[in-house]
Amino acid sequence: MSKPLFPIARRALAVVEVAGLIVIAVATVIALGQEVLGMISVGRVSLADLLLLFIYLEVLTMVGLYLASGQLPVRMPLYIGMVALARYLMLDMKEMDAWRMLAVSGAVLLLAAAVLLIRYGHVRFPYERDDEPVAKARKR
Repeated sequence: MSKPLFPIARRALAVVEVAGLIVIAVATVIALGQEVLGMISVGRVSLADLLLLFIYLEVLTMVGLYLASGQLPVRMPLYIGMVALARYLMLDMKEMDAWRMLAVSGAVLLLAAAVLLIRYGHVRFPYERDDEPVAKARKR
């Protein structure tokens, strides 16, 4: 690819990236609305429902941070994974054997340890630049 095409390719990828993020955000809002309507029609809210809503909100936060900064914090998908595993554990606990429960619990523990390790790395070895876009997006 010639050098004059690089700016055009970058802009095209940026447009596709933003379009994909918009699709993810719209689909998440639709799923959130469907879940709320389902809770209203049933007339009750369970902890599993609340955790699912929390997952939707985390996805929207992740999309917002990515749009604001152009970067995706690694911790966000880890948080979503922990909540999703906790929800899975709660919903299917009656059908699970002890080993599967231990495996899912261990996976949550492993994700939590990864988050702690990443946080420790950010505190112990901070970025050189003060104009970090993710930090600015979080302060808003």
